[in-house]
Amino acid sequence: MAWHQIQLTLSSEVAEQFSDALMNQGALTVTLENFELPGQPEFEVFGEPGYETDQLWPWCTLKVLIDFKDNAADLIERACAEIELSDIPAFQVDVIEDQDWVQLTQSQFEPIQINDHMWIVPTWHTPPDEQAINIRIDPGQAFGTGGHPTTQLCLNALIKEITPQSSILDYGCGSGILAIAAAKMGAQSVIGVDIDEAAVLAAKRNAELNNVSAHFYNNQDWKSDTLYDGVVANILAAPLKVLAPLLSSYVKPGGWLILSGLLDKQTDEMIACYSPFISLRKVSQQEEWVCLMGKK
Repeated sequence: MAWHQIQLTLSSEVAEQFSDALMNQGALTVTLENFELPGQPEFEVFGEPGYETDQLWPWCTLKVLIDFKDNAADLIERACAEIELSDIPAFQVDVIEDQDWVQLTQSQFEPIQINDHMWIVPTWHTPPDEQAINIRIDPGQAFGTGGHPTTQLCLNALIKEITPQSSILDYGCGSGILAIAAAKMGAQSVIGVDIDEAAVLAAKRNAELNNVSAHFYNNQDWKSDTLYDGVVANILAAPLKVLAPLLSSYVKPGGWLILSGLLDKQTDEMIACYSPFISLRKVSQQEEWVCLMGKK
């Protein structure tokens, strides 16, 4: 089986409207990506609950997947007519052959070195350094492959704080990377919670792959009055603001809180939000992402 992929470039003024028209006219999928003009600085677009943006990149590349028997030129013309776009944009058409999509997806994930002592290694790879802390991950449908700067920031912050007596709560655990890393670093007890059942299942599988004792729960089913030596939450700014009283309440006196999933421009607002409970400070930054930490 094969498909046709149409690729074209449009300005942000029409890209989203045109993508909707393409779907209305029979496209299977439409993906919008940043089109980087040579010599121009990267233009970043972020959106999350509480920080929504209807902004697109100045120029967008549209990749449109259609049935192999469909005519690409006819589809483009119908979409233009729908939104009354007089100038038909230039486009190219490629054939996408069927292939082993699992193998293709796996090929995109390589082992990731966090520091001199730690690697995140997909299960289909051999660890590059057998003597390091190797976190074996099969993310499945859950967020968390280790490639995002915020995960790496949290791991480097955790490794400085974990002791053999540590009790750790990973709130919003995703695929379980941070919780599993805490267990591998020697934490005495580790709990991970998430609102996504797929994440909880993935985290449990990953804990088994790593042969560590870490327990994962759906947040709706998990109730605890336990206090922890350390709490880590790598989520997004909006939920972290809402969760400020709750996350802080789980930290023992003298314990610590690590937060990430934050852009540098959100630092001051987050520090202010947590100030009634814990005094946070920025401890590290990678690209535009930051990690905050504070002790109770």
